[in-house]
Amino acid sequence: MSEASEWLIYRGAGEPHDGIDALPDPPPWRDFDGGPLVDPGPATDSASTRRLGSFNHLAEMHRPSAEELEIVNAALYLRRPLLVTGSPGAGKSTLAHSLAYELGLGRVLRWPVVSRTTLGDGLYRYDAIARLQDVQIAAGSRSVPGGRAETPGGIGSYLRLGPLGTALLPSAKPRVLLVDELDKSDIDLPNDLLNVLEEGEFGIPELERLAEREPEVEVLTDDGAKVTVRDGRIRCRAFPVVILTSNGERDFPAPLLRRCIHLELSQPDHKRLATVVRAHLGEEAARAGEDLINRFLKRSRSELLATDQLLNAIYLTHNAAPPTRDRLADMLIQRLDRPR
Repeated sequence: MSEASEWLIYRGAGEPHDGIDALPDPPPWRDFDGGPLVDPGPATDSASTRRLGSFNHLAEMHRPSAEELEIVNAALYLRRPLLVTGSPGAGKSTLAHSLAYELGLGRVLRWPVVSRTTLGDGLYRYDAIARLQDVQIAAGSRSVPGGRAETPGGIGSYLRLGPLGTALLPSAKPRVLLVDELDKSDIDLPNDLLNVLEEGEFGIPELERLAEREPEVEVLTDDGAKVTVRDGRIRCRAFPVVILTSNGERDFPAPLLRRCIHLELSQPDHKRLATVVRAHLGEEAARAGEDLINRFLKRSRSELLATDQLLNAIYLTHNAAPPTRDRLADMLIQRLDRPR
């Protein structure tokens, strides 16, 4: 590694390393003291393998430019969310998986956003109806002579942390949280995120009301593990690596923008596209699909295309070898910005 790049924690080379341990202490205004520490989340799962490719040993997985590397590392050092914008297929979501894989930060916590998504969906879910039903069933069992009373579980049995809530649990190393397609949200969600991302903590009212009588409650995480919540509040220790993605379909409020580090991903060049194809389909498919890569690049100068369209075309034409190869490839790689 050159002297100029020694400060880089995330290097984008696709090789796992323990560089996250060399990350300096956060700035005072981003230093959090949540605790006690919880166990780290599960290791990288199949979702990251699908994103990064089964042949990632043949190629660097993300190949970020020098400027992209600097912006990503600035977010790591400053413990700030990274707002990643760019056209579909530019690699916005893949960046989260690449970070988690290279830095050994385990399974990516993914929060897909739609127009109905609220802040509560990301923090936790409380199934009050299931709890009421269980109480009623238990009461009915006790009223039947000879009936066997089933005692319903405590409130923690009906409460599960969402991806954002799990990411904010106090852990020694940060979790990676992917907030996917934030621009598809209701107008209020970006503003609602502000306080949680700034403070690194949140309260669970259902547990805060019971805090004096029941100060410790076990709940499920987004990973499916059990953790203890104390006094109804969760506060992080290591601020999570938060990746907010946007396809540029809307503008975000200035208060959110100033709390984020912005990364604009450009359309991939030939070298990056070939790397993506090698990572997912192998060296032979990349060589056989060289002409399709060149045609894809030429068309992308004037049309909106996505990288996964190219992968579909190369996979199908390489494995099925149809006689109408070029026509089939054009059918699979249709411009996304044409009127329907």
